Formats: sequence, C-alpha cells, structure tokens
Amino acid sequence: QVQLVESGGGLVQAGGSLRLSCAASGRTFSTYIVGWFRQAPGKEREFVAGMRWSGRSTYYADSLKGRFNISRDNAQNTVYLQMNSLKPEDTAVYYCAATRSANLYGKYDDWGQGTQVTVSS
Repeated sequence: QVQLVESGGGLVQAGGSLRLSCAASGRTFSTYIVGWFRQAPGKEREFVAGMRWSGRSTYYADSLKGRFNISRDNAQNTVYLQMNSLKPEDTAVYYCAATRSANLYGKYDDWGQGTQVTVSS
C-alpha cells in the first residue's frame, strides 16, 4: 500500500502554468508506475501522464504532449506534473495514482485525494 498526497492545484489564468506535486510514502518499493489522472465534472477520469518508478520511462496522453511534463525529485519520493500553456479545458480534479503492475493501462492500486485545478479564460 502506498499513500499519495497531491498538492499545488489552484486557480490560474489561461496560458499560465502550475506544478502539481504528489508525495508518496509507504510501500513505494513495490510501485512500478506512478500516474496522473484528471476528472472534470460529468466526465470520466482520463489518463494524463505516467512514469516508471525507476524514472527511466515517461508516458503522456497524446493530446497533452508538449504542454505537460512528469518528473521526480532527487529524493525520489515526490512526483511532479508541470502543466504549461493551460487552457480552460484543463480544468479538473487531478489525481496521482500508483500501480504495482507493469501495464500502464491496467488497474491502479492506490490513489491520492485529488487537487483541484481551475483555469480561467
């Protein structure tokens, strides 16, 4: 089991940037992939970005490539989502999640509580 706590959300103007953080604790040694997801009101949760816990590979939703970047800090206990050129369509609750599976599209085992990102026009 992994505990995940997101932070860094807030209100930002269109074209601006935000950096979300996901602090991980617990049995992180069993984690294979950490991912970011988002869910807007009335819509299903969608994949945003993910990375192997080893840091060797990163993955992005095609529609977000070039604007969003996932990374880890030097201590390897915090995952970041750098969001640039934000659009109102990016407004959603953003979640980080962890899975022990090597399947990026498989079931994620642990989830954070989410952090709200609101982009004004």
